[in-house]
Amino acid sequence: MVSYKCFDCNKEVKSEYTRKKVRCPYCGGKILYKMRSVSATVKAR
Repeated sequence: MVSYKCFDCNKEVKSEYTRKKVRCPYCGGKILYKMRSVSATVKAR
């Protein structure tokens, strides 16, 4: 399941809410972005 974050209120929005319309259910903001995981980089010796 993909989770998004609202740009305005910074709350997590589940993908279930984005199927009907692309708005934050908490504040009504129109800009949602997908959260990305932080990858670790390993340096070779």
